[in-house]
Amino acid sequence: MNQVLEWLQFVLAPQMINGLSIGVAVVLMALGLTIIFGLLDVINMAHGEFYAIGAYVAVAILGLGLSFWWALLLTPVLMAALGYVTERGLIQRVFHSKDRHTLTLLLTFGVAVVLEDVLKIIFGANPLRIESPISGGTEMLGLFFPNYRLFVMGMGGLVIVAVWLLVFRTSLGAMVRAAAFDRYMSASLGVPVSRVYAGTFAFGVALAGVSGVLLAPIYSVFPTMGRDFVLIAFSVVIIGGMGSIKGAVLAGLLLTQIQSISSLFISPVWNDPLLFGIMVLVLMWRPQGLFGKLGHA
Repeated sequence: MNQVLEWLQFVLAPQMINGLSIGVAVVLMALGLTIIFGLLDVINMAHGEFYAIGAYVAVAILGLGLSFWWALLLTPVLMAALGYVTERGLIQRVFHSKDRHTLTLLLTFGVAVVLEDVLKIIFGANPLRIESPISGGTEMLGLFFPNYRLFVMGMGGLVIVAVWLLVFRTSLGAMVRAAAFDRYMSASLGVPVSRVYAGTFAFGVALAGVSGVLLAPIYSVFPTMGRDFVLIAFSVVIIGGMGSIKGAVLAGLLLTQIQSISSLFISPVWNDPLLFGIMVLVLMWRPQGLFGKLGHA
C-alpha cells in the first residue's frame, strides 16, 4: 500500500503537473485555431509556424537586451499585427471564391512553408535556448514543482479565462459570434464583418505567439518546432468540435494528460498514434466533435 501511495505522490502527480503545464499552452494554440475556424471557416495550416515565430520574436527581443517579461508583453502585439497583415493581404484575396476552403487551405500551407524557410534563413537551423525567467521550485504536498511551470499554468489559465470573457461577455464578442453564425445578417445589422474577420484572425495568431513565448524556456526554439504542436492542436480542435472554445479547452487538457500519463507505461513514440487513435474513435462516435460551433455556443 505504501508503495502505491509513493508512486501516486512521486511519479503520477509530477507527471500530471507537467502535462497540465504543456496542456495549457496547447489550449492557447488550439483556441487560436478554433476561433479562426469558427468565424472565418478557414483551416489555418500556418498556425504552427506562427507559434514558432512567437518563440523567435521572444529570442529577438531578448537579444536586444530586454527581459523575458517585455518579450511576453510585446510578442502578442507584434504577432497580432502579422496576423492582421496576413489576413488582409492574402486570405481575403481568395476568401470569397467558390473554392474558398481548398484555396485557403493551400494558401496557408504555402505560407507555412515560406515562413519556416524564412526562419531558417534569419536564425539558422540550429536550436536556440531561452533561459527560464523564474528559477527554483515550490514544495507542495511533499512534492517539488518548478516555479516556471507553475507560472505557465497560472498565466495560461488567466489568458483562457480572458478569452472566454471576451467572447461571451462583451459586445465585441457578441459581434464575433454573430458574424460566425450568419455573416450576411450581421452585415445587414451594421456589424463591420470584414474588420471582425481580420481582427479575429489577428487575435488567433496572437494566441499562438503567446503559446510560443511561454513554451520557449521549456523547449528549444527551432524552425520546425511548430509541426508537432500544430498536429496536437488540430487534434484538440477536431475532438473538441470545430469552432468550440469550450471543446478546445477541455479536449486540450484531457489529451495532454492522456499523453503525459501514458508515457509512464508505453514508449513516447506511441504518443502520437495514441492521440490520433482517440481522435478517430471520437469522430466515429460523434463526427461533429464533442461540442458545437462558435456561433452556436
